[in-house]
Amino acid sequence: MAQAQVQQRAPIETGAPDPLPLMHPVMRKNYGKWVYHDHPRPGVLMHRSATGEEIWTVKAGTQRQMDVYTIRKLCDIADQYADGHVRFTTRSNIEYMVADKAKVEPLIKALNDAGFPIAARRTRCR
Repeated sequence: MAQAQVQQRAPIETGAPDPLPLMHPVMRKNYGKWVYHDHPRPGVLMHRSATGEEIWTVKAGTQRQMDVYTIRKLCDIADQYADGHVRFTTRSNIEYMVADKAKVEPLIKALNDAGFPIAARRTRCR
């Protein structure tokens, strides 16, 4: 019996990957529909969409090079408090996205208890 040759797709190595499959469901649902954002406290960002939905981002500081133990600790916190939704910034910090405001304070406490500081300030241009 002759088996058919499966032709592999050539990898696409140019351009940025599509971000939609990796986004938090609330971010994906309201993509392009955000009406404003607010900084209720340093390191916390709240976005509100035209539909009234909110998503909260908590930014924590990490070291530039991390070992497996640290990454697992960050991922465990994400699984417990942020439904597994995280992203790393270009400066190697981590951002957790949650759709429920009630999860913000426990998330901040867990990060501080694990030794990860919440962003203490934001840069402003005046």
